[in-house]
Amino acid sequence: MVGDEQRPLRADARRNRDKILTAAVNVFAEEGLDAHLERIAKAAGVGSATLYRNFPTREALIEAVYRNEVAQLCDAVPGLLSTKPPFEALRAWTRLFLDYVTAKLGMIDALRTIAATGESPYGNSREMIQAALTDLMDACAAAGAIRTDISPSDMVAALAGIALTSAQPEQRKQAERLLDLTLDGLAAFGA
Repeated sequence: MVGDEQRPLRADARRNRDKILTAAVNVFAEEGLDAHLERIAKAAGVGSATLYRNFPTREALIEAVYRNEVAQLCDAVPGLLSTKPPFEALRAWTRLFLDYVTAKLGMIDALRTIAATGESPYGNSREMIQAALTDLMDACAAAGAIRTDISPSDMVAALAGIALTSAQPEQRKQAERLLDLTLDGLAAFGA
């Protein structure tokens, strides 16, 4: 029903959907993507019918979890910029980016399976992440905290490289050192 997808959810339905997505992240992290969907429903405090009404297939749930993680990552930018100096907001966001990539690694096979059906589970996630990083870097540049000869696309490439080589949970300390090294290189001279 196409019309139903366009209509905003009622507040209680939105809460249930959010609880399912939160529970799914936790259950998938604990048990893997093959976890029973009924376990996710129970962890969310909803019935199986509510889960299936929101996410009729496992793939639909996995895709929604992925897109929700991207949205949370990008939605964090205004809050970080309002509570931290721009460079510290950028530093904090890079840690959130690493969390996002680490979670995504566990979903990669399922996302590839979804993509193989012709659907794009990624939507406009690359553009959203680029826009979030651009906002952070613009704030840093305006504060004189970073070099202006490095573009957001350069920074995305650096973050992606760190993520590809060091995003496993047991590599977290190495990834954070690499993030610090990258951010130190981005910092304005004398800042």
